[in-house]
Amino acid sequence: MDDAIRTKLEAAAFRGLVEHLQRRTDVQNIDIMNLAGFCRNCLSKWYLAAAREQGIDLSYDEAREIIYGMPYGNWKDRYQLESTPEQRRKYEETRPLHAYISGHDKT
Repeated sequence: MDDAIRTKLEAAAFRGLVEHLQRRTDVQNIDIMNLAGFCRNCLSKWYLAAAREQGIDLSYDEAREIIYGMPYGNWKDRYQLESTPEQRRKYEETRPLHAYISGHDKT
C-alpha cells in the first residue's frame, strides 16, 4: 500500500471515529478517558497539533468545534454531566495511562 492510499484510509477512519463520537453524546469524556486514555478534547489537541505542524492557523476552540461538531460550550451545556466521585477516582487512578498530548501537562 502506498503512502497516499494509507493516508486516505487513515483519514476516513478518523472521520468515522469523529462522527461516531458526535453521535454518542450520551458518552461522557471522563468515561472515554477512564476506559481508553483519551477523549474528544485529546482528539481536538491532536488535530490542533497536526494543523500547526502544517503551518495552518487554527485555534483550540476551532479544533474542538471540528471534533464536537458544534462549539464546545454548546456541547457542554447540552450533554456534559457532573462527574461522579467514582469517575474522578478512576480518572486519577488511570492518569499515568492517559494519552500523551504535546503541551498537555499530565502531572
